[in-house]
Amino acid sequence: MQWLELTVQTTPQVIDLVAANLTMLGYDRFILDDESDFQAFLEENRQYWDYVDEALARSMQGVSRIRIYLEDGPAAETQVNALRAELCAMRERLASLDPGSLELSCRRVRDEDWENSWKQYYRPIPVGDRLLVVPEWMQPEGYEDRIRVMLDPGMSFGTGAHASTQMCLSALERHIRGGERVLDLGSGSGILSIAALLLGADQAFGVDVDPMAADVARENAAINGLGPDRFTSRAGNVLTDEALMAELCAEPWDVVLANIVADVIIPLSAVVPKLVRRDGVFICSGILNTRLAEVQAAIEAAGLRISHVQTLDDWCAVTAHPA
Repeated sequence: MQWLELTVQTTPQVIDLVAANLTMLGYDRFILDDESDFQAFLEENRQYWDYVDEALARSMQGVSRIRIYLEDGPAAETQVNALRAELCAMRERLASLDPGSLELSCRRVRDEDWENSWKQYYRPIPVGDRLLVVPEWMQPEGYEDRIRVMLDPGMSFGTGAHASTQMCLSALERHIRGGERVLDLGSGSGILSIAALLLGADQAFGVDVDPMAADVARENAAINGLGPDRFTSRAGNVLTDEALMAELCAEPWDVVLANIVADVIIPLSAVVPKLVRRDGVFICSGILNTRLAEVQAAIEAAGLRISHVQTLDDWCAVTAHPA
C-alpha cells in the first residue's frame, strides 16, 4: 500500500494544540516530533546513559513538526488541499500563540519502505577472535570459522555495534570455558547472554528494567535456538526488588555482566559480591573514560580486585574478581 506523509511545521508552544485540532478534523494517524519533548525525555532518563548520539541530537535541533499519514488514492489530492486550507485558517486563529508557519509538505511512502529500508544499514559484525553478530535475515559467506550470534535489531536494545558491547563480547571469549552460569544485568537485546551460551556457558539469566527488552531478549534467544531451559529473561531492578535479589543470590554465578552506564554500575558494584562466585568474574562496560576512575573506586570499595581495563574509542570495560 502507498501512503502520503504530510509534514506540518509548527512550534513547541502549540504542537499539542495543533495536534488536537487535527484530531477534531478526523486525522488519526500522526506522529509528533518535538525537540523539547526529546530533551525532556533525555533529562528524565539521564540515569540510563552517559552519552547520546550526536547525530541524533543534531537531527532534533529546532524540530517541532507533525507527520500525518493518509492512504494514497483518488481522494488524496482533495484531502491535501482541504488540509492546507484548514492550516491556513488555524494559523490565523492561533496567531497570538506563535504557531509557526504551519507549512505543509508532502511525500509518498510505501509500507515496505517503513518495514525494510532500515535493514540496509546493518552488516555482520566480527567481534574478538570467535564471534560474529549477524542480523537474523542475513546469511553472510566467508565467516565459517566464527560463532554466529543472530539478532533481530528492529528494536534497538543492543545490536553489537557499540564499543561497550564489543568489549563485553571480547571479555566473554576470554572467560567462558564451558558450563558456566551467567547473570546479565541490564540485558537489553540479550546479546551478551546469547553469546555466552553459544560460547559454551550452560545457563544465562538476563535482567532488564524494561519489560519490552526482556521480551526482545527471549525472542532473540529463540532465533539462536536457545529456549527457556537455558535462557531466562526477567524484567526487574536488582537494586530495588528484594525478592528478585534474593532469587538471584540463591546460588552464586560464575560470570556477572553489566553493560549499562557508570551511574548504574557504581551502586550495582556494591551488590555484585553477593552474586558472583569466589572464583568468578564481574565484567562491566558502558563506561565513558571520564567516569572510569569513579567506577574503579566503587568496584574496589565493594571488595573486588580489578584485573583488566579495556578501552575502545571513548569507552571503557572493566574486569574484576572477588578479592
